[in-house]
Amino acid sequence: MLEELLARHCAPTLAGIKTGSLFACDSVPELPEKLRVLGGRLAPRGLRVLTLRDRGGRALLYVYRPRMLGPDLARPAARRILSPRGYLPRDQAQCLSRLRDRLSDGGEFPHEIGLFLGYPPEDVSGFIGGRRCKTSGLWKVYGDPDAARAVFERYKACSAVCRALLSCGVPIEILAVPANRAEPRPPE
Repeated sequence: MLEELLARHCAPTLAGIKTGSLFACDSVPELPEKLRVLGGRLAPRGLRVLTLRDRGGRALLYVYRPRMLGPDLARPAARRILSPRGYLPRDQAQCLSRLRDRLSDGGEFPHEIGLFLGYPPEDVSGFIGGRRCKTSGLWKVYGDPDAARAVFERYKACSAVCRALLSCGVPIEILAVPANRAEPRPPE
């Protein structure tokens, strides 16, 4: 079941074309052990699995590529969003800890989470600022709608392939592209 959720919600991250993905699942007693085993299988491919929140019988899981996340958070536009919210953008561990805290404190939802998912900072900033979006798909787009639509289609195709391969018995760790083959982010 966990592998099916990964294939459905995290395929672009597994494929190395997206920084991170989120999904919710039932928080059952055996979940920590399942995540430990899954994390061990995915770590050699450059992926990490982190529980961001676990309450009310539901866990919010974050699957990400640390080698992509660090540069994403350190981009000047991302720093302008993160720093006023108590993040230290050049410290990935602190950023993840701060995100967990923001998700757990019961306050306003941390919309900066889009930066942890690889969304363009312009789109995250536009959403936080309440601007009118130009288009929407996997997220609301405030920047380049044509580029975003191309990304949406790429992610959709990747997800279909990943689910099909998993249903044919390909193990999830084989679906995960090795870290050295994941796509680097262009500089801002």
